[in-house]
Amino acid sequence: MAAEAPAIDPIHQFNIERILPLHIGGIDASYTNASLFMTIILLAVTALMVLGTSGHHIVPTRVQAAAEMAYEFVASTVRDTVGQEGMRFFPFVFSLFMFVLFSNLIGLIPGAYTVTSQIVVTFAFAALVIGLVIAYGFYKNGLHFLHLFVPSGVPKLLLPFIMLIEVISFISRPISLSVRLFANMLAGHITLKVFGAFVGMLLGAGAFAWLSPLPLLGIVALSALELLVAFLQAYVFAILTCVYLNDALHPGH
Repeated sequence: MAAEAPAIDPIHQFNIERILPLHIGGIDASYTNASLFMTIILLAVTALMVLGTSGHHIVPTRVQAAAEMAYEFVASTVRDTVGQEGMRFFPFVFSLFMFVLFSNLIGLIPGAYTVTSQIVVTFAFAALVIGLVIAYGFYKNGLHFLHLFVPSGVPKLLLPFIMLIEVISFISRPISLSVRLFANMLAGHITLKVFGAFVGMLLGAGAFAWLSPLPLLGIVALSALELLVAFLQAYVFAILTCVYLNDALHPGH
């Protein structure tokens, strides 16, 4: 009897595995594959910015051009969304954008781990953003920040319902912000894994080997699409962060 083909497991790539087990006070603080790739991402971003800003070339090198392009792109996004006053948050938004972008791009390398495919990571970033919005909103505006939930020009009879909708919308922001990034990364990588398995299965089935170029072409197209999605999701995360920070600076509708 022929050996049974191994089952396709597109979820296995998202498993968190311990590299250095560590328990502190009953808390599992092990260094995992996710931790390793977070370290790699931080080193890669740091290397890009240090190498890109250390030289003063009349004609920019490729690294310097990439660093300057990333800087100007995020800076223009912050200015266009929040205004010049929002530039005080530029380091925060830039750090988020670069980390998410490099996480998405490095995750496309075969064998690499996609940090942003973990909901706990994306939700932690989203919670940090909303926490900053609330803290700075009350710090700068005091109780006037609550006007964010009171749209102007609404009839008094409808005001309680509109306020309830505004509060629910605000509470759902960290959920939508985190799930959007997590779901896109998860779905894209699962699709690539499934198409890759199809290629292997068709090559192993002699009679249908001639069909293997079809899913292979699909992988090439999906990989190009994933490159675009990797950038778009980092951009969406950054611009929504700017929109939410604008509410902290200007809470009135």
